[in-house]
Amino acid sequence: MSDLTGKVALVTGGSRGIGAAISRRLAGAGAAVALTYVQAADQAREVAKGIEADGGRAAVVQADLTRPQAAAEAVERTVRELGRIDILVNNAGFLAYGPLAEVSAEDLDRALAVDVRSVFLAAQAAARHMGDGGRIISVGSCFNGRVPGSNFVVQAMAKSALVGLTKGLARELGPLGITATVVDPGPIDTDMNPADGETADFQRSLTALGRYGEAEDIAAAVAYLAGPGGRYITGTALAVDGGYTV
Repeated sequence: MSDLTGKVALVTGGSRGIGAAISRRLAGAGAAVALTYVQAADQAREVAKGIEADGGRAAVVQADLTRPQAAAEAVERTVRELGRIDILVNNAGFLAYGPLAEVSAEDLDRALAVDVRSVFLAAQAAARHMGDGGRIISVGSCFNGRVPGSNFVVQAMAKSALVGLTKGLARELGPLGITATVVDPGPIDTDMNPADGETADFQRSLTALGRYGEAEDIAAAVAYLAGPGGRYITGTALAVDGGYTV
């Protein structure tokens, strides 16, 4: 496991699913963790309590990332409450699913606000506090490499923009010793995309391994990139998708 002793991480959307697994994994590696939520306050507190019960430090931050100010506010609160920020994990996302003709302008704006704009603004704020060894890690999507059907136009667009943003951040922040990467999950068993859901068999069929992954698989990749092993990895996307994009 990566040694993150003395580091401070902010995980957006850290109250459940992949975000909760990332929060726990980073805390287990020794980092103090701030995690954001929009409405799931009880779930966020449970994650924080679990971290603290295991001897770690945690903070819970309410942040509606559709608000332009919220991303930077979450970074600044992390610094105030935990003393610094070394690792920013942009995990929060919004899925605008449906046929092109039926996607509303409101859903389009919300997806871009959460998946792209908030990442830019959080990175902008975090970079002011990070030094050599800083990490900016964003959770993307297997749709960056393959869009196997309809109804995912907005998701594919937003997550592809995230890759471009990450490449720009890598060039901009590389001279400061800060890396920027993306982790692209494939089908992951969460409450939003359960392994027994109505499209689960189809999603399994798209992977080389023929099965769903678990949230901990994504958390492990994030922890690696956040630790010493990730020091020479930047400006790229890591597919953790069971061979979805093969």
